[in-house]
Amino acid sequence: MRIKFSLAYLPLILFSLVCLGFLLLSSCLPASASITDKSDHVVAFEPTFIAKTIGADRFEHAPVEARQYQRLLRRSAHAYWGLDAPIATMAGQVHQESRWQPDAKSPVGAEGLAQFMPTTSDWFSTLYPDALGDNQPFHPGWALRALVLYDHWLYQRVTAADNCQRWALTLSAYNGGLGWVYRDKQLASAKGADPLVWFNSIEHHSRRADWARRENRTYVRNILTRWELMYAAAGWGAGICH
Repeated sequence: MRIKFSLAYLPLILFSLVCLGFLLLSSCLPASASITDKSDHVVAFEPTFIAKTIGADRFEHAPVEARQYQRLLRRSAHAYWGLDAPIATMAGQVHQESRWQPDAKSPVGAEGLAQFMPTTSDWFSTLYPDALGDNQPFHPGWALRALVLYDHWLYQRVTAADNCQRWALTLSAYNGGLGWVYRDKQLASAKGADPLVWFNSIEHHSRRADWARRENRTYVRNILTRWELMYAAAGWGAGICH
């Protein structure tokens, strides 16, 4: 039996073959190849695998403005935290606070690289008169010393399952107040969550106003799951959570 072939069907056949080829190719790609949206999103926090979770292609570049303060931050961090200070974490915190703008002033009055409120800088400078007695929040050296020292002061007043979780609590306190951290821990415990674990535990429990809770949780996650990685990749040293 002879099958008659009409040239009229040739374009249809070619189109079908092309479509089949695309389907076969797409089925061979790894799952990550289909991710084209580079918008920010909250990821499940797994400290050991955080770099793998976010992906190397998601690293952003540390701003050029930060470089002039790198040595100053390192010197302050080593002086008050020791040689194993998590410089990348602290750099990420400055990035989140002020984007390294020494003259930054927020709408609510927070000032300088470290974004200290005037009442906080007035009080805290009296605790460390040798390092902070001149109380100059717009001076880069003072601001970085204040940030490093305040982090250390808060760190000594929280407990957690590990250093990464403890830093998360420290950063939450820096942003929203130590009293709120204590209340959040108590609420988490009352709800059956682990009061020694911040990520996916304490962070989900708070009686703060919705806007304050969102700001506080975003602050911690941005620093520890985004900016810390960026500065570590840029050669600023180790971070605390990866």
